[in-house]
Amino acid sequence: MAQPGRLGASSPAQNGAISAAGPPYSNGPLQSPSMHSQVSVSQGYNSPFPGSYPHQIPAKTPLNPASGLYNYGGSQTVSSLNSYQGPGQTLNRLPLEPNPVAPLQPTVPTSRMPPPPSSQTPAAIPASSNSFVYGPDPSPSSNWQYGHPPMGSKTNHFVPVSTQPSLSGNTDMSRNNQYVSLGAPSLQNSYMKTGSSVPPPTNQTLPTIYQPTRAPLGPPPSGGPPPARSLDPQGKTSNSVPPQPQLNSSSLNQEGDSSTANNGSVVENSYDTIEGGGFMAAPQFTNQMSRNVGYSYPSLPPGYQNTSAPNMSGRPSTTLQYSSGLQPFSQSPLGANHLTTSMSGLSLHPEGIRVINLLQERNMLPTTPLKAPVPNLHEDIQKLNCNPELFRCTLTNIPQTQALLNKAKLPLGLLLHPFKDLLQLPVVTSSTIVRCRSCRTYINPFVSFLDQRRWKCNLCYRVNDVPEEFMYNPITRVYGDPLRRPEVQNATIEFMAPSEYMLRPPQPPVYLFVFDVSHNAIETGYLNSVCQSLLDNLDSLPGNTRTKIGFITFDSTIHFYNLQEGLSQPQMLIVSDIEDVFIPMPENLLVNLNENKELIQDLLKTLPQMFTKSLETQSALGPALQSAFKLMSPTGGRISIFQTQLPSIGVGTLKSREEPNQRSSAKEIHLTPSTDFYKKLALDCSGQQVAVDLFLLSGQYSDLASLGCISRYSAGSVYYYPSYHHQHNPVQVEKLQKELKRYLTRKIGFEAVMRIRCTKGLSIHTFHGNFFVRSTDLLSLPNVNPDAGYAVQMSVEENLTDIQVVSFQSALLYTSSKGERRIRVHTMCLPVVSTLNEVYLGADVQAISGLLANMAVDRSITASLSDARDALVNAVIDSLSAYRTSVLSSQQPGLLVPFSLRLFPLFVLALLKQKSFQTGTAARLDERIFAMCQVKNQPLVYLMLMTHPNLYRVDNLSDEGSLNINDKTIPQPPILQLSVEKLSRDGAFLMDAGTVMMLWVGKNCGQNFISQVLGVPNYASLPLNMTHLPDLDTAESARLGSFISWLREHRPFFPILYIIRDESPMKSTFLQYMVEDRTESALSYYEFLLHVQQQVNK
Repeated sequence: MAQPGRLGASSPAQNGAISAAGPPYSNGPLQSPSMHSQVSVSQGYNSPFPGSYPHQIPAKTPLNPASGLYNYGGSQTVSSLNSYQGPGQTLNRLPLEPNPVAPLQPTVPTSRMPPPPSSQTPAAIPASSNSFVYGPDPSPSSNWQYGHPPMGSKTNHFVPVSTQPSLSGNTDMSRNNQYVSLGAPSLQNSYMKTGSSVPPPTNQTLPTIYQPTRAPLGPPPSGGPPPARSLDPQGKTSNSVPPQPQLNSSSLNQEGDSSTANNGSVVENSYDTIEGGGFMAAPQFTNQMSRNVGYSYPSLPPGYQNTSAPNMSGRPSTTLQYSSGLQPFSQSPLGANHLTTSMSGLSLHPEGIRVINLLQERNMLPTTPLKAPVPNLHEDIQKLNCNPELFRCTLTNIPQTQALLNKAKLPLGLLLHPFKDLLQLPVVTSSTIVRCRSCRTYINPFVSFLDQRRWKCNLCYRVNDVPEEFMYNPITRVYGDPLRRPEVQNATIEFMAPSEYMLRPPQPPVYLFVFDVSHNAIETGYLNSVCQSLLDNLDSLPGNTRTKIGFITFDSTIHFYNLQEGLSQPQMLIVSDIEDVFIPMPENLLVNLNENKELIQDLLKTLPQMFTKSLETQSALGPALQSAFKLMSPTGGRISIFQTQLPSIGVGTLKSREEPNQRSSAKEIHLTPSTDFYKKLALDCSGQQVAVDLFLLSGQYSDLASLGCISRYSAGSVYYYPSYHHQHNPVQVEKLQKELKRYLTRKIGFEAVMRIRCTKGLSIHTFHGNFFVRSTDLLSLPNVNPDAGYAVQMSVEENLTDIQVVSFQSALLYTSSKGERRIRVHTMCLPVVSTLNEVYLGADVQAISGLLANMAVDRSITASLSDARDALVNAVIDSLSAYRTSVLSSQQPGLLVPFSLRLFPLFVLALLKQKSFQTGTAARLDERIFAMCQVKNQPLVYLMLMTHPNLYRVDNLSDEGSLNINDKTIPQPPILQLSVEKLSRDGAFLMDAGTVMMLWVGKNCGQNFISQVLGVPNYASLPLNMTHLPDLDTAESARLGSFISWLREHRPFFPILYIIRDESPMKSTFLQYMVEDRTESALSYYEFLLHVQQQVNK
């Protein structure tokens, strides 16, 4: 029986497990039937790096043939190799302490969830164990445990058919490893603000030393740099003449020329050796075990515009901007003489030491967008730190020990947006990419230079040699100062990768579109919109002269289209045998876009009319996907599938599981997949570098919980358009067109892998997002897009007592649409603290809420929706109880919170009322699943907007405090609390909920606004279903229009605008977003605070 209420205690679901009837799947490319269990270590590519991962590919744990189901935990939880406990138990890390920890006994849960509102104040509710699990060393009495799942009896969704567990990679990066320091001094620099209480390291570092006996380095001779002693990727010393490095300080859109690729290459599963190991670089043991792995939800729908660099403008706070030149940075001021202490560095947060009584100060919502807290670092270091929109930690002050983290009852994790569109990005072309020889960290602004010839890694502290080529400054074109290299000046940088980072020649961009053309699909009219969007954007598809494209349509049969050059018109090939699909004429189904553009355009023009008289109602989605996979396997690429109903014939057939009378209940709703077919196929796709994006356009239940697996595990995206119809629902047509334009023209990375590294002593144990974990901690991303976010949970494995700062680094290795192999690296540095007060001081409430939302989705799937809701409430209660008992010296009445967590109860209440977790409303099951998909793969800024919308008064907009962007004036009205108290009948209010906008117009709104902005003579003339503002030549209309356009401009999706009056059908939806108000099934904010106070003061 699963122990409810603790996140992280998921069952040992195997990411990629299949039924016992079939062979185990490998993580890598599809193997022959004789190679099921293991792939040979020699796959044609030798490991270029010493100490990198071996090539063994984990086979998947066989599935219980009776159940046929997987545990979709929404995340990948990592467990240690040496802790297999046998079938039916959760895999756990052995305790770090010599004394073993007693297993947790399952307890009878008692909910601390507030009851539905009644006329009286909520009564006291007994505390329970329904909380998220955070710690690697849980104790039965603790509700908040951050880290690895606790030991104990859990529901096992997999019953192995044999007692021999299958081989699986360990995704826990925290085993003991030897870190070679070569006698080097400890970390040299003091990164902390002056006045800290953190003691200096015991081993004092050497000051910067230059070797006086060495001949000075002059400018390079005319023939290029002098012969250099450089480290090649194998770590060997070679005497060669490196080519002169170049710095392209260009935007992401400036991609170079393509290189040819062998389109028939098979993807080898050796990316681990190419990207290089983290702290798991030691050879892995071959004893077999099952990984404790759940998985994730597909991504949010990306948006409607192509945010190419030249056109990007707007809010400065949401774009990473680099200065035109590289900023000079000298480490000498931060040397041993400046190892002064800090952490009365509260000066950085003058309000940070404030204690807030939320029952007296409820209006804590700032009137401007909430910004991420600034880490308490030396200003010279902080100005080099990574933009929080790309890389963000839930705690900007890292606790020294896991015990301190457990005491704080706050989750430690990272939220990433690694492929975000950037205005400007330094791109370095060099034959030598400088990395740590031990942990393979990329050189970054937070390493220490012991002298001009040696640098110390900021993750594992190994001392490395500086290659000769790194002495050359591409800006000044002189030798001698590695500190001025762009790699040491920028926390975000992109490398043009040499051939050592390729397993095969870079693949061409390949796009395959698969259309449902059953009678139901034709009735919706979606094919007209999609084909027209494709025609309009065909020339804007990311790619080069090698770009390929193909089309498949399906109803009860599968239709291929021969687009061979020389044909006068496209040729349709029908395959009616859907039980054993095959590819007719495979060489002419995926064709070069540029060479066959006329045939492709002809097909797109005729497709919408080809099936208008079809009466075929069946949908063979499964066989169509199998065909698409077979067609794409030789190259990899992107499959875009458009589906309008439940698959009803062939493999992957689904049946309706929605019961309308249970929509509002937190129990007995089907959030798990009903078949493993789509997950298995997605894993096959991932192995062949194919991602699948799903567009679901349906008015009926379509089992998105099952269909979404095809995108979730292949690093794809999910788009959902409920009740799509070209006549009855025209706003959905506009939304589809706008989002399709963004989808077709946005940047894309192919055959990508991503690894996140962190300083020795920290470990990553759970991943959230759309991907497949390949070889422990390497995320496989067949496609990566700029609209996808990721999250990871972490724990403190070893005490950080001798460390002032820790660093985190993500490295994304991908192939651009121009055929270049690139590596995008983000590095973040944060201080280490030793007191509980400092931990609370650095809490990032938005990042904490975002990570908890991801964990709550997992809990909903592995346990139940009510368990997830209980755990969210307990997250607030536990952390504020810990603050009250451990930090506050005097026990005052009221609900006392640190200033950093003043919005924590509000954000958790907003999550409880968000579509993913709400109860008491008749939300469609597919809509709830889609909201969960968005939580799991949406960047934090949009996840928070979807959870806690922004409310503005817009009938009195002025130019005061406005932004001026591209000669346009953008008003900046203050953000209001989400309560009807803030509304007035004589005003107009705009609600921005991320994916939707609503403009509520009060009955007594001024005549000026009604006529000058809405274009109607009076309030009674407002249409009930108005979705567009008229384009009027008035100052008031221009102001509101520019404000709404600015809000929409950088979204990865297109929010529809609804204009609402009192009688409008959308009014109830508008009021549902007022999260501070009471509803029939949920407490008001004040009632929720009283409930939390009651529990905290027990």
